[in-house]
Amino acid sequence: MKIGALAQQFDVTVDTIRFYEKQGLLATAPRSGAGYRQYGKADVQRLSFILRAKAIGFSLQQIRELLAIEDNKSAWVCADVKDKVALKIQEIEQQRAELQRLQQALQQLHNACCGGTVSANACSILAALAQAEPV
Repeated sequence: MKIGALAQQFDVTVDTIRFYEKQGLLATAPRSGAGYRQYGKADVQRLSFILRAKAIGFSLQQIRELLAIEDNKSAWVCADVKDKVALKIQEIEQQRAELQRLQQALQQLHNACCGGTVSANACSILAALAQAEPV
């Protein structure tokens, strides 16, 4: 399968596939006599793995670590993979807490503003943002 067909199958760009190759997530595909990259079933499965892991929030480094386990399953135990997922869950919980903090700060700014037709010279949101202390 050529790179364009592979990209189309997964609804990604050719550049995305090249990027994953450059990052070492996908092996560099062998080339046909005409110079076209040729991808096989294993490449399709690997790209599918990468895209699923990406879709649920794993970073490229985390995907690289998961692929290392996938490539050498007998050297790892299931708990190793579960630990990586637990770390990702913890990371998401931290991000969610930070987003909630940001939402509360924005809500306070929003609630403090009259939202009227008064000049922005008196805008409480701008005044709060101009303060030296963080919100």
